[in-house]
This record gives sequence, C-alpha cells and structure tokens, in this order.
Amino acid sequence: MVVWPRPALLAWVMTSKYLNHLPLYRLEQIAAREEVRLSRSTLAEWVGRVGVALQPLVDRLTWHLLQGSTLHADETPVAQLDPGNGKTRKAYLWAYRSNDLEAGPRIILFDYQAGCSRRHAQNFLQDWQSHLLVDDYGGYKPLFSSALPCTELGCWAHARRKFFELHQANNSSMAMEALQRIGMLYAIEAEGKHLTIEDRQQLRAEKSLPALNALHDWLLQTRSQTANGGGSAKALDYTLKRWPSLIRYAQSGHQPIGRVEMWRGGLRLGLSVSASFVWRCLMSLAITSSPHPARQTGRADFPHPAFFRPSGLRIQQVIASKRQPVESQDIVQVLVRVLAIPRSPLAVLTH
Repeated sequence: MVVWPRPALLAWVMTSKYLNHLPLYRLEQIAAREEVRLSRSTLAEWVGRVGVALQPLVDRLTWHLLQGSTLHADETPVAQLDPGNGKTRKAYLWAYRSNDLEAGPRIILFDYQAGCSRRHAQNFLQDWQSHLLVDDYGGYKPLFSSALPCTELGCWAHARRKFFELHQANNSSMAMEALQRIGMLYAIEAEGKHLTIEDRQQLRAEKSLPALNALHDWLLQTRSQTANGGGSAKALDYTLKRWPSLIRYAQSGHQPIGRVEMWRGGLRLGLSVSASFVWRCLMSLAITSSPHPARQTGRADFPHPAFFRPSGLRIQQVIASKRQPVESQDIVQVLVRVLAIPRSPLAVLTH
C-alpha cells in the first residue's frame, strides 16, 4: 500500500529545497535525526509530482503574461551541477515580467534553460509581438527584426549603470553629471506614478521629452570631446547607440522608463541547482499587492511561504498520479487560493 505525504510534509520539503536551498540528501539526514526514514528517491518523487501538479498554473500564468502589450525580459546565469565532471556548468534563468503601468495581474515567470541562446527567448515568446523592455544583450536582437517583430524598449536602468560604475571606479565628474540628468528623468516618473495613462503621457510630453532632448545634446557634445577606448567613451556610446529605444517610453503614457527589479530581494540563488523540468515548473509566481499599499503581500520569489499553508493545499491536487484537465478559470482560482492573497487582481479574471 502506497502512503502519500500530507500537505504539511510536502510544504516542508519544497520550502527547504527551493527557498532554503537544502539538497535532498540534507533533508534525508535531517529526517533521520528525528528517526524518520525519508529516502532521497522518495523525496525526489514528491518534488517531481509537485512540479507536474503546478505545470497547469505555469501554463496559465504564461497565457496571462503574453496578453500584455509590454513585457520586461532579462536573464541571469546560475551554476548547474554537472555530475561526473567534478565541476559546475553555466545555465540561465530567463525572467519575463508584466508591466506595472498597465492593468492586470503582476506576473513574473522564470524560465530555466541550459544556455543563453537567442532561441530560448524566441521559443518562449513565439508569435507575441509588442513592446519588449530589454538590455543590449544580442540574444534579443532577432526579435526586433523578424517577420513579426517586437518593438524594442531601451532600459534606462542599464544605461544609468554604465555611468554609475564609471563614477564608482574613478569619481568621474562627467559620469556624475550624467547620473544627475538621468535622475531628473526618474524624478519625472515619480511625479507621474499615480497618474492615469493619459495624464502621464501629457506629463512626459511637457517634461520628459525636453529633458531627453537636452540630455541627447549633452551626450553628443561630451562624446565629441572624449577620447576613444576608455570607460567614458564606452558609457557614452552605449547610451547613444540605444537612443531610439531609450526615448520610446516618453512617447506614451504606459511604457516603463526602465526595468523593474526582478532579482534583488526576490529570487535567491545561493547554491547550485540541478537541471530538471521541476526547476522550470517551480520558478513561476504571480505577485500582487494587497489593496492597502502599506501591506505588500506579494513577493517576487518562489516558493511563496503562503503557498505552503496546509489549508490552501489539497493532497489530490499535488500528488495526483494523472493530471486531470482543469478549466482555465479554475486554475486561476486555485492559484489565488494557494497564494492566499485577498482580493487578488487575478481573481477578477475569473468573472
């Protein structure tokens, strides 16, 4: 007779492995100290079944994400175990985030891939075509020149970083002036944070566009006086090369000025990870805020601790040997219940 774990035990295993980065052999040892036999093979099976059970939620989140007209995309390397070679290899987490300036659920999807090839972004986005906020990584470039092109949005956070690093390295006065000028753009965005899309577009037309024109003139003049090859020239060239995509946000009221942080304070990648489909299944999360700004209940990492409240899990949902077809509406309802976030915007989508 097969005895399946209770929800609280599954909660402990998943939280320990993916939030606290404890490998399964460590969980086996911890259980043994309490005189409980939990083999690694059993724990691995449970993890796999949870991943399979969560896949419909990942699929539904992907569908909602791709309904948006603007997405953020970024990628970061992670160390992947490479058994038999005595070392790790480099894999990547590709992150896709919804636009905070548009209505709808706040979604971040993490797509685990073994490399940074351009095909990974193309495979994820498929025939989606709208505005994509990215850095200057070449893997995104084909998306802007394909038969069904996306529109590139430059990220001012990345442009600013070039000048910030330059100033940190040698206290460059030119970099400091660039930081101050870019800071003015962000100050305008802060002023329009709570405006409607129409009012924000008007604010940008009145303040952002003139500031951008002045910044562009200053960049051109400064570059003409800067020798080639140094850090100053590289920072200036990066911004000037991407100028058409960097100013595109100011021509609308709903495009973001730059990336919303997808990694800091969120996904914590302290240890190496193993290559498996479970990682991709589990690295997906819908985040949202409570109706009261002072009570931010969503966090950009997975697993969300609220996910593991036993009252929010049904054992047959997690360890069913065969995944049953679920109506898309029910998937969203399950997700809201599991995350235990009151009045989630996702719930609106079910009506």
